Amino acid sequence: MSEIRLFVTTTEKQAGAVLDVMSVIFEDEDFAVATMEIDERRDVWEASVYMMAGEEESVRSRLADALAADFSDLPIEREVLPEIDWIAKSLEGLAPVRAGRFVVHGSHDRDKVKTGEIAIEIDAGQAFGTGHHGTTAGCLEMLASVARSRRVRNVLDLGTGSGVLAIAARKLLHVPGLATDIDPVATRVASDNARRNGVVDGLTFATAPGFHSTAFGRHGPFDLVIANILARPLMKMAPQLVANLAPGGSVILSGILAEQRWKVLAAYNGQRLKHVRTIWKNGWVTIHLTK
Repeated sequence: MSEIRLFVTTTEKQAGAVLDVMSVIFEDEDFAVATMEIDERRDVWEASVYMMAGEEESVRSRLADALAADFSDLPIEREVLPEIDWIAKSLEGLAPVRAGRFVVHGSHDRDKVKTGEIAIEIDAGQAFGTGHHGTTAGCLEMLASVARSRRVRNVLDLGTGSGVLAIAARKLLHVPGLATDIDPVATRVASDNARRNGVVDGLTFATAPGFHSTAFGRHGPFDLVIANILARPLMKMAPQLVANLAPGGSVILSGILAEQRWKVLAAYNGQRLKHVRTIWKNGWVTIHLTK
């Protein structure tokens, strides 16, 4: 099914205002919203919301209603996005990324790993998470920070994607870990990536939607939970996540836009977790909390 972009074209100031409106009506439903500069000299910008084709009619109607009061003069335009393997495309020619003690690289850059660095090799594949995105890099940096300050005996990587965070935790901490994802393809890719990186034991991979799996009970409670997902599911699963956290344990959360951080913090403060630190990278935040 094709992906659709609905957008309006306007000035930078108005695009920001339209983005605020879109965020209010769509952010809790995981529709991506964004602004993009088209022509700097003429101050032309676009504010967009992305959805699958089957959702277009509903999204267009709600967007039109939301813009009617203050932006009725801005026509809603439509673009059908090409079906491209964006993960593979985005990795073409990417340089190694360094975060804390970690360096994440493709197989073509093995010779660029420096002495003392913890190397993680991830090539283009079908699962998200290469270290180049601000959320993954933020989690790697925060993982290194937590390892310096706290004792960790076991780890949960929730929403593992490519497995990069689970592999990083295993290589750095040398403790058992559980890595889960709702997508069986991601689970398989993560397991393959672990073996490619020489991690043949100590990590268990499981396909599990949310916390509905016996794997959590078998391997938990966890001293460290890393969850690089999205703001809305992070907030919804806060009670279950904290229930699987050992006393004194740490949580690293990411996949959170900067403007969403207060809602996520409120959800976890409501579960009596304490905020320790926030890292900002390219408009995204990574948050460390403790029980």
